Amino acid sequence: MPNIIEITDFNAPELDIYARLTENQLLNRHEPEKGIFIAESPKVVERALDAGYTPISLLLEKKHISGEAKHIVERCKDIPIYTAEFDVLTELTGFKLTRGVLAAMYRKALPSIESVCDNAKRIAVLDSVMNPTNVGAIFRSAAALGIDGILLTSGSSNPLYRRAIRVSMGTVFQIPWTFIDEINTDNTSVIDALKNLGFKTAAMALKDNSVNINDPNLLSEDKLAIILGTEGDGLSEATISSCDYTVCIPMFHQVDSLNVATASAIAFWEIGKSK
Repeated sequence: MPNIIEITDFNAPELDIYARLTENQLLNRHEPEKGIFIAESPKVVERALDAGYTPISLLLEKKHISGEAKHIVERCKDIPIYTAEFDVLTELTGFKLTRGVLAAMYRKALPSIESVCDNAKRIAVLDSVMNPTNVGAIFRSAAALGIDGILLTSGSSNPLYRRAIRVSMGTVFQIPWTFIDEINTDNTSVIDALKNLGFKTAAMALKDNSVNINDPNLLSEDKLAIILGTEGDGLSEATISSCDYTVCIPMFHQVDSLNVATASAIAFWEIGKSK
């Protein structure tokens, strides 16, 4: 039988995960092996379970126990399942739950660059993309448009922040990804590491020597990594100069840039077609 527990005490420490811990506290930078994340909505929780993430507890609107979360409850019989009516949960969490289902889960150890890139033809590198909404949107586009893996520099927002997970619709659990240091321990840059793995690299930037995103030479590359820069400033000159290509998206009406998530979707569509 499921271990269903009705909420009676908002201050119960078991509920701190959902109501009182910050994203950084959940991440647990000092002991990453103990890190936790929150998945929200039935579809997203199921995608996390399918990807092998271990649940700690569930927090459900009462009607979902036998409704939209029925299959999740059946899969999570051995963990605490906290429940209450909608208004009570809203008061506890401070915001309206997305479709009334939250799950606290343990993070996994991050894979190596080599593991993410193994058998990959098209990957994306997020260089200090700081907004979790953008990160989530990029993952969703990557999953839909044929990107095989994503690498993030340390300045990027964590894909397992709650908002990033929600915006991605759980695709952060379907696309292989990892964080990378801007410089590896052997003093090899990320760009060099990708080249050593057989990838050509393409920096998304507006430069005089930029080629169109549908350039035939670019699309004919067997293994290609698209490098996307931080919101506002974009990529550094050093990163751009170290890449094999500098790539731009043609634009009209004197518009000179797009939101990084929008630009990623266009780029992924073009390079994904040629896999």
